[in-house]
Amino acid sequence: LFPESITTEQQSLVLVKRLLAVSVSCITYMRGLFPESSYGTRYLDDLCLKILREDKSCLGSLQIVKWIQGCFDALEKQYVSGFFTFFITELYQFKFKYKKKVPQMDISSNHREFVTGLCSEDVKQASRLLLRTLYLLMQDLGPLPNDITLTMKLLYYNNVTPKDYQPPGFKEDASPGDLLFGGDPLNLRVGSVSTDFHLMKVRVTTDKKRVRKADSNLIQKNGPTEISHQGLDCEEEEENTKINLLNLAFSQEEVIGPEKKRKVSEPEKLPLNGRK
Repeated sequence: LFPESITTEQQSLVLVKRLLAVSVSCITYMRGLFPESSYGTRYLDDLCLKILREDKSCLGSLQIVKWIQGCFDALEKQYVSGFFTFFITELYQFKFKYKKKVPQMDISSNHREFVTGLCSEDVKQASRLLLRTLYLLMQDLGPLPNDITLTMKLLYYNNVTPKDYQPPGFKEDASPGDLLFGGDPLNLRVGSVSTDFHLMKVRVTTDKKRVRKADSNLIQKNGPTEISHQGLDCEEEEENTKINLLNLAFSQEEVIGPEKKRKVSEPEKLPLNGRK
C-alpha cells in the first residue's frame, strides 16, 4: 500500500496520494454511499481497506474517482492547500503543506548533501494510525439521511497557482457563499502524516448528536469556531480555521486583505439518491 522507502520527493508524493485516495474511499464506504462493486479490497496489516475503483455501473463512484485524480494533479504541481468533502452534517478536511529540503554542509567531507530526516518506518506508522483512527471514527457516526448531496472543494496557494488553473474535473467555484451546517459542530482531529517533503492533516467536523462516542484525544478543545478559505498559508493553520455553529463561512478572503481573493475550485455537486 505504501512505498517501501519514503526518502525522495516522488515517494513522498505517492504516499500522500495513496493516503488521500484511501481516506476518501474509507469515508464513502463507511458512510454507505456506493455499492460493494465500487470498491476493491486491500489489507494494511490486519485492517481491511475498501478502495474506490472505476465502476462504470455506478456513476457516483466513477465521478469521485475522477475528482480524486484531479486533486492528484494539483498535488503534483504543489498548488492545492486544502481538500474539503462536505455533507449537510459532516465536513472532512484534508490540509496539505509542501516542504523544501535544505542542503547542509557535511564538515568531514566538505560536501553539501541532504541530511536524512524522518524515518520511513515512522512515516508509515503515522499513516497506519491515521487510517485506523478514521475507520474507528466512521464506525461511531450515526447514519446519514437517505438523500444527500456531496460537495467537494479544492483550495490553493495563491502565490504559486496560476489564476486560470483548474485541475481535471473541476471548475472555478461558482458559489463562494456559506455552506450551511445542520447541527452543533464537534471538531475531531483524525491525525497527520509528515515526511521530509509533505505534510497532510485530516480533521472531521460533525454534529455532536451524531457521534455515539468519541475518543477525548480526538476532540479539539477550545478550538476555533469558523472555517475559512485560508488553507495553510500560516505556519499553524488552526489559527485560521474556524467553525461557525450554524454555518461554515468560506470567506474567500486572504489574511493580507479583502482585495485578494482565495482561489477555490469545485466539481459539479453530486446527488446521492438510492444509496446502498
